[in-house]
Amino acid sequence: MFDSGIIAFAFIGLISFASQWLAWRVKLPAILFLLASGLLIGPVTQQFNPDALFGDLLFPLISLAVAIILFEGSLTLDLKEIRSQKGVVQRLITVGAGITWAVVAIATHYLFELSWELSILFGALTVVTGPTVIVPMLRTVRPNADVGNILRWEGILIDPLGALLVVVVYEFIVAQGQAQGAVSGMLAFVEIIASGTVLGLAAGWILGFILKRRWVPEYLENMATLSMVFVSFSVANMLAHESGLLAVTLMGMWLANQKDIRIGEILNFKEHLTVLLISGLFIILAARLTLDDLIALGWMPFALLAIMQFVARPLSVWVSAIGSTLSWQEKSLLSWIAPRGIVAAAVSALFAIKLEQSGEAEAAILVPLTFSVIFGTVVLQSATSRMMARWLGVAEPPPNGFLIVGANNIARTIALELKKNKVDVLLTDSNWDNIRAARMDGLRTFYGNPVSEYAEQRLDLVGLGKLLGLSPERSINTVAGMRFGNEFGQHNTFALRTSVDARLSEMHIDGEEHRGQYLFSKDLTYSKFSSMLAQGAELHSTRLSSEFTWNDFQQQNGKDAIPLFAITPEGKVLTSKVDGNFEPKNDWKVISLFTPALIAANDQGVSRTS
Repeated sequence: MFDSGIIAFAFIGLISFASQWLAWRVKLPAILFLLASGLLIGPVTQQFNPDALFGDLLFPLISLAVAIILFEGSLTLDLKEIRSQKGVVQRLITVGAGITWAVVAIATHYLFELSWELSILFGALTVVTGPTVIVPMLRTVRPNADVGNILRWEGILIDPLGALLVVVVYEFIVAQGQAQGAVSGMLAFVEIIASGTVLGLAAGWILGFILKRRWVPEYLENMATLSMVFVSFSVANMLAHESGLLAVTLMGMWLANQKDIRIGEILNFKEHLTVLLISGLFIILAARLTLDDLIALGWMPFALLAIMQFVARPLSVWVSAIGSTLSWQEKSLLSWIAPRGIVAAAVSALFAIKLEQSGEAEAAILVPLTFSVIFGTVVLQSATSRMMARWLGVAEPPPNGFLIVGANNIARTIALELKKNKVDVLLTDSNWDNIRAARMDGLRTFYGNPVSEYAEQRLDLVGLGKLLGLSPERSINTVAGMRFGNEFGQHNTFALRTSVDARLSEMHIDGEEHRGQYLFSKDLTYSKFSSMLAQGAELHSTRLSSEFTWNDFQQQNGKDAIPLFAITPEGKVLTSKVDGNFEPKNDWKVISLFTPALIAANDQGVSRTS
């Protein structure tokens, strides 16, 4: 079926998109669907044979794709983030990674009778978890904030560090194979490391120098970066065999840690390119497997998976958590979640091909064994982690908090009143002054664009299930509504009308399914809300009862109190919306915007409860 190159690329692209879309819909790691698709069109139906189709081009294509993936991963490695993640996370990516590496290497050597060199390489491959598998799993599991943040940051930081570890271990093996004797092998290793380091740092410095002086227009920056990645990779390999991957990894790390270089657009481009490459590459690699390769492993992968799940990971976590305030339940959940991802698959396939070409026949086992571990960890942990979190009592309750787009005065005022009523809130804004003011008020914030790829990995949505679009820019509210409408559900996305919204006719206004439901009152636009606050309006909470019902509240206050939210005795928050039914009941709290006139009249006896 896929005997034509054009048809093959078209269908791989379509299958990649379908797999990523399905993963997004069901909130599971895309790697599951990519792996299943590759196995289905490859070994199961035998409709796609990458070796026959690509021939001699297969190895260069995989090499360049892995180089881009490693460069993109290292481009996110800001050393300040490592230094700021103190305690458990730092130990997990250092001491904990070392423990996992050692335990898996020893188990692999004795279970599969591999050489120590290949066992150590495979152990290094299994160190990496990565945000591409962790983030979707956290959305499903919803652990408490401590566990969620530790797992998220471990995945972000171990991704490039683990890849660098794998590259160094592989190059040591190559150096030993290229030379006779331990001394010659060590010299060859030093040559590879030196070439990769010098070329990588030099390429990073040159590209940074060019970008800082704006010698390249913005629309060519991505092209210049990609070209430099290819050049540094190929030149490093030419100077010292197999030093190219180290060069591109260090090049990315150099750029990531330069203060005066803007890499945001480059990172966005590389992230999009990496999603495309990861998807296509994973399908191609899975299609190269044969059923005989998988069957030949026998039951040993199950034994290895058990050792990783019940020995390596728990030992890594409990040692890393020494001296922390984590409970045994939190440590247990951390010990259970460590799925392996695309870096392990891509790098193992590349190195297996290289090692087989250099005469290491045993290296053929690396790919099916790596895929077995990936599939086993992702399936097992995706299916059981939510149940485990509930059983241990470290799962967040149903998400009832608000992600608030904007940290302006309106957003801060609403967030403070919600927080007083023990409702979780997170404010996000790209304006630093707004973020700083929110932090001064003691509010939880995210500095950045909530729909960026950066936010996709770092935005902590644990406990949040509703969106309030409170930005004065209607386009920002609409884009956020489109993004989080699928995350939270369309019925849980809301936006405050702007003056532009109020003037637009029905044929020009954004659809509700995109921007969310309009908040509060039809007459209460952003500018009017802001003006009322400037004149002295305040938000207050009023508890209803059989003696003071919702009808009593309306009759007493009239239009001088605009209801915004209602909170049930169970803590569930209902949002007032334009043209919506809003009927709070007895024992509920109502959060309202009290006009300056009502404030000046001392509320005429209205009961408030903070």
